[in-house]
Amino acid sequence: MKTFLFKTSTFFLLTGVMAFTVPSSDKTGKKPLFQQAIPERCSIDNTAFQHGEELTYKLYYNWNFVWFSAGEVTFRVKDLGNEYHLSAYGQTYKSYEWFYKVRDRYDSFVDKKSLLPNIAIRDIQEGGYTVYDKLTFDQNKKTVKSLRGKTKEVAELKEYVTGDCMHDIISIVYHLRNVDFAHMRKGENLPIKLFMDKEIWPLKVTYLGKEAGKKVKGLGKFNTLRFGPEVIEGYVFKKDSKLNIWATDDNNKIPLIIESPLSVGSVQAVLKSYKGLKYDMTARIAKD
Repeated sequence: MKTFLFKTSTFFLLTGVMAFTVPSSDKTGKKPLFQQAIPERCSIDNTAFQHGEELTYKLYYNWNFVWFSAGEVTFRVKDLGNEYHLSAYGQTYKSYEWFYKVRDRYDSFVDKKSLLPNIAIRDIQEGGYTVYDKLTFDQNKKTVKSLRGKTKEVAELKEYVTGDCMHDIISIVYHLRNVDFAHMRKGENLPIKLFMDKEIWPLKVTYLGKEAGKKVKGLGKFNTLRFGPEVIEGYVFKKDSKLNIWATDDNNKIPLIIESPLSVGSVQAVLKSYKGLKYDMTARIAKD
């Protein structure tokens, strides 16, 4: 259980800027109750990001009321013509690696017209745990081929039936940034589907409205949009746990802060720096 918890909490640290978390099965091994047919969002126009954008987040882990600066994760966007190459690389600081060492790399190649993934690669080293998983999506045939193993050299190929509008863990981030939340009511849920770890995960993100003057350490105060992604009670999350995300209330819609308690400790991701934005950062109302 300890190994599973560290793997999952570290995964959250490195991907917490995604405005949701992947739900785990409960202690009985049953699927989450909400895993059923829900409305789907497929093609969406990109109005939020551009080639050259780079976002870096500082990651924190709380253990017994002590906050550790755990590491950083950087997201980058490259324009490849008909595709965007979306990448995220996360690693722990050397000062944290006595506790847990992480080197995680995510790459997603998404179609420009739909922002749905064509190929997604996950190459993870977390403590003694490693996994390589290359997903090749066929959005028309509604299938995905997974080349998966402990390393690329021993990976095995399997095919899965997925359904419409299937995302990977990185493409969801950029899809959500293009949602027009101005037309959503406070408390309204946004459904979206993810394929990861050989399974389909229908997710729900709740829009919690606007919050002005949110302080971000090192950057200042921002007008924000707030979200409350659904999490599932189990090994990772306590009963009644709440995940909170604040994103810029402007055309960029960049996640600023992500907070969540875990069954052991808590985690936080905070925007450290940004460059190459498509729009001016109009959400910042005061410098730190």
